[in-house]
Amino acid sequence: MTRTQAAWGWFVGWFVVGAGAALGVISILTIGVFVLAITVVIALLFATRRRSVDGLPGLISGFSLPLFYVAYLNRDGPGTICTFDQGIHSCGDEWNPAPFATVGAAFLLTGLIVFLAMQHSRKRRAATTAMGTRPSGPP
Repeated sequence: MTRTQAAWGWFVGWFVVGAGAALGVISILTIGVFVLAITVVIALLFATRRRSVDGLPGLISGFSLPLFYVAYLNRDGPGTICTFDQGIHSCGDEWNPAPFATVGAAFLLTGLIVFLAMQHSRKRRAATTAMGTRPSGPP
C-alpha cells in the first residue's frame, strides 16, 4: 500500500470519527453520550498511530454527515408536510433543508481541500528532497 492510499484510509477513518462526534453532540440527550464515548476511544486509538495525522482533515469532513442526514430528513420542508399512508393521515413540521446541506457541504469541502493540499505539499517536499534541494519558502 502506498503512502497516498494509506492517507486516504486515514482520511476515511477520521471522517468516521468526525461523523461520530457530530452525531454524539446532536443527540446528546438520547444516545449521544454512548456515541461520544465510542468516538473518543476510536480517536485515541487513531492518535497513537504514526501516520494517522495524514488523514486528520477527514475529521472536519466527517462533521458533514449528520448535517446531510438532517437535510435529507427535512427534504420536503420547510413547512407543515402531510402524508397519507394506508388510510392513516399524519402531518408534521419540517425545517428548511438548505442551511443544513450548505453547512454540510462547507465542512465536507473544507476537509477535502485541506487534505489534498497536505498531500500535494508532502509530495512536493518528497520530490525536492529526492533531487537533493531544499524547498523554497520559509523554514
